[in-house]
Amino acid sequence: MTLLERTTRLAHAWLDSLPSRRVGPAADFDAMQAAFDVPLPEAGEDPERIISELAAAAEPGLMGSAGPRFFGFVMGGTLPAGLAADWLVTSWDQVASSTTMSPASMAIEGTAARWALDLLGLPADASVGFVTGATAGNTVGLAAARHHVLGEVGWDVEADGLVGAPPVRVLAGDEVHVSVLSALRIVGLGERRIVRVPVDGNGAMRGDALAAALREGGGPTIVCAQAGNVNTGAVDPLEEIVEAAREHGAWVHVDGAFGLWAAASPSLAPLVRGAAEADSWAVDAHKWLNAPYDCALAVVGRPEAHRAAMGVTAPYLAGGPEHNMVSYVPEMSRRARGVPVYAALRSLGRAGVADLVEGCCAHARRLAAAMDAEPGVEVLNDVVLNQVLLRFSGDDEVTRAVVAGVQAGGDAWLGGTVWQGRAAVRVSVSNWQTTEADMDRLAGALRRAHAAAAAPAPAPAPQAAS
Repeated sequence: MTLLERTTRLAHAWLDSLPSRRVGPAADFDAMQAAFDVPLPEAGEDPERIISELAAAAEPGLMGSAGPRFFGFVMGGTLPAGLAADWLVTSWDQVASSTTMSPASMAIEGTAARWALDLLGLPADASVGFVTGATAGNTVGLAAARHHVLGEVGWDVEADGLVGAPPVRVLAGDEVHVSVLSALRIVGLGERRIVRVPVDGNGAMRGDALAAALREGGGPTIVCAQAGNVNTGAVDPLEEIVEAAREHGAWVHVDGAFGLWAAASPSLAPLVRGAAEADSWAVDAHKWLNAPYDCALAVVGRPEAHRAAMGVTAPYLAGGPEHNMVSYVPEMSRRARGVPVYAALRSLGRAGVADLVEGCCAHARRLAAAMDAEPGVEVLNDVVLNQVLLRFSGDDEVTRAVVAGVQAGGDAWLGGTVWQGRAAVRVSVSNWQTTEADMDRLAGALRRAHAAAAAPAPAPAPQAAS
């Protein structure tokens, strides 16, 4: 048996186990560290033996996050076509940075970008960089925003940096995602200086509050909007936001890590109406599109700002900047992560993407309805997309115990969060394989964990007379 044939069998065994296996890891980090913390061998070892032992040792510590009963984060599984394409990408081992280095990779990624823009309803002439995730997508979008708003007041930030630059105002909702905060730190705009805009009860930015905040200041301004609150799924009122921002010459960046995929669904697209009028967008492919990790799209409606912020030039880098992916992403050395996106989109088609998104939302509503009928269970959010927030017995301790109980049981895996100062269970439905039966199984696991967590503690045994 060749090494790759053996590896294929191991991969098949893992994938075949996902529908029925325990979702959470059976071994913790300490056990995994003990298994792998061995001295570097003096002499090289047989590759087939390495792969076989690696798979066997790692298996107890692997999370079934690619399976149908993982609800802990907004993480899709991997569509078969995307997985197979990713294997090819690794085998081809291309430096997917330019048309010179890999004409095929650039052509495939170009098609994937056009398809994605079409599905998301974004401008056809927007520039697209395939990056690692939403944090990188937000960073690229905000770097382009920084270039544009400072350029409008005569400051070349790429040449002169931020020292002595006019201050840039950044406005974001109180529920801004941490990846945006990280991106703002990376591009030097800072987290503490953000003007926080109040949100509504479901976590969406209030358009009237943004308009008021914009009126209170001037100068170079960036507005960070959100499509898909990580706890509730709420979408900011993008039409209102863009209209208010335009009155003040502000750049609008949309963190649409998962929520922008709603645009692919005829029934859900109204939630993201106005998104196309923004200036930049970040959207993950390894979330709702169920492409393999790691892949996201950094999209900019002003390609010249995108290239100015990210592009590099050197005599040995052949090809014009508009044809080089290195003009749109942070890395010069990168794998062709857009190829699995091409395969995933082609395998689903327009209707398949819509069905995937709508199906996950229907599953979320099914769970919410089942839990809402349970005594002592409160659904905390309006279930507008694929996110469900639950609270048990009106008590933080019981709610956290439910999370721990479901994780320990192995039927499903989900996580906890804090919503409006209260502990909550967060359920994210993002996997193409998830069925109604999986949701019902999760509901059963939640009921059992709640019953165990809310049961009165046993009375202490009577003390024997001395």
